[in-house]
Amino acid sequence: MSREVSAARTPAGDQLPGALPEALRAELSAFRRDLHRHPELGNQEFRTTATIKERLERAGLRPRVLATGTGLICDIGTRDATADGRAVAAAPDRPLLALRADIDALPIPDTKTADYASTVAGRAHACGHDVHTAVVLGAGLVLAELARTGALPRPVRLLFQPAEEILPGGASDAIESGALEGVGRILAVHCDPRVDAGRIGLRTGAITSACDRLEVELDGPGGHTARPHLTTDMVTAASRVALDVPALLARRVDARAGLAVTWGRLASGHACNVIPQHAELSGTVRCLDLDAWRQAPDLVHAAIDEVAALHGAKSQITYVRGVPPVVNEPVTVQLLHSAMAARRGEGAIEDTEQSLGGEDFSWYLEHVPGAMARLGVHPPADPTHRDLHRGDFDVDEMAIKVGVELFTAAALLDGDL
Repeated sequence: MSREVSAARTPAGDQLPGALPEALRAELSAFRRDLHRHPELGNQEFRTTATIKERLERAGLRPRVLATGTGLICDIGTRDATADGRAVAAAPDRPLLALRADIDALPIPDTKTADYASTVAGRAHACGHDVHTAVVLGAGLVLAELARTGALPRPVRLLFQPAEEILPGGASDAIESGALEGVGRILAVHCDPRVDAGRIGLRTGAITSACDRLEVELDGPGGHTARPHLTTDMVTAASRVALDVPALLARRVDARAGLAVTWGRLASGHACNVIPQHAELSGTVRCLDLDAWRQAPDLVHAAIDEVAALHGAKSQITYVRGVPPVVNEPVTVQLLHSAMAARRGEGAIEDTEQSLGGEDFSWYLEHVPGAMARLGVHPPADPTHRDLHRGDFDVDEMAIKVGVELFTAAALLDGDL
């Protein structure tokens, strides 16, 4: 059997079913805006979880909240998928196709003036997780209708995952809760404000980077600024760690690995004439290459210790493993390509570069093949670009329709794999 997926081979002959009805499109837009008004941080998504669960139950499905207390999974096309037991089993001996959404928000203020702006101070859906959630919910509702008519070729699992923004990510907890049991392939989308709405970006291989958290404490004898020779000049030591460690690593790792230490915080001292005894730095370690990421903790520790010791400071390092790169599997990328081509044509697909951002979707790909697509959310006529993780981030809601139809087409074409 060929491992290529043809967009021309559809379960319905000339036209692929599973388009998004207009009434449901409007409902999903309202659903997304409701989530946007009520953002919840990682592992606190109780309202969000309840809202998703209620809508799936209203469709006759049987969602199951994860053991962590937030997030849920819901199967479609299995013998026990619906409460009334009337679902048509979709090739019950086949592994499930999982569609994943992350549901948490960020701890930053929403600076938009839209009527759906956040009502919770200091919290915002500034990464598009509300869009991801609406897409997977909408795809699930459409696929549930197809399953009832026997038009779904393989069972599907909806996975609404909490705590993506908290390293090392809620994906690990979801996996421990059984989210991947019976799953043979997994798909996801991520909002991309660099891509116009109506389009997606695809890439085979690594599409994101590894991301870890780094905390450094430096200590040494302080003293009077008039006699720095009797002290460890802590401000200078911290500054040299901040400057020299990234430069040192650049000579110890293949440049193609893209290993980068970037500092977000440096703190030391309280008075202009006192050399402090303590300094703190915190930042991130990002890496394009999976093998280099596995070596990164030892390399970073050694570089920090060397630079600190050169300036007479003792270093204490806390290195928190985050997430490996998301590495898209080729057959799954071809599936997404064929699905988008079937819906909107080849012209709606563009190549995308590897991002230095981290994504805990990578943990699923340690267990099953899968891929993440970039979902265009930029309004084509808008000259401005509102980047992710900014308080003014917003989307063209056409992206919801595109995401739903991408996933429904992929679920139908996946029967050919």
